[in-house]
Amino acid sequence: MSNPSIPQSITKEEINKLPQLQFEGKSSVVIDAEHAKVCIKELSEAKILGFDTETRPSFKKGEHYKTALLQLSTEKKAYLFRLNKIGFSDQLRDLMADPSIQKVGVAIHDDIKALQKLNNFEPGGFEELADYAKKAGVKNLGLRSLAAIFLDGRVSKGAKLTNWEGDVLTQPQIAYAATDAWVGLKIFLKFQSLNLVK
Repeated sequence: MSNPSIPQSITKEEINKLPQLQFEGKSSVVIDAEHAKVCIKELSEAKILGFDTETRPSFKKGEHYKTALLQLSTEKKAYLFRLNKIGFSDQLRDLMADPSIQKVGVAIHDDIKALQKLNNFEPGGFEELADYAKKAGVKNLGLRSLAAIFLDGRVSKGAKLTNWEGDVLTQPQIAYAATDAWVGLKIFLKFQSLNLVK
């Protein structure tokens, strides 16, 4: 059912006029197994996490890459797991399967499928933001549109097509990756405040 106070759509021109959203908290890039264990322990204490992944872009037909980065964010800290360096451990897999911790994001189905190819798991606690927005009558369901409609801000897509398997992530990549996961969390919290989430 549509909510008259929520815009049903937004144009690219309108989005481009909005101030840029950027995660201002701490970003932790995880590149070794011991650090990963510490981060997973911290994450397991959260109730809700913003969720996203990044994969090296493919520019040739039939060329596919595995998920390179898994981003999980609280309101104050973003954790960027470099899966191409540390793999998708059993502890990370268990976090993804834990139904008591909500993982929220946009277009998460394909992200989950790609992670399952690395280490199979039964997804638990995942929430697709587009489903809630659709029920509210919103027609533009991408992360950028939802951020504009519900957070009055613009998400940059500048680093999307960069190499996520490089030796070191650049600062723009880190900012982009952290922001994407954090924005998903902020949208979900906004949905809660608008009673769009039960």
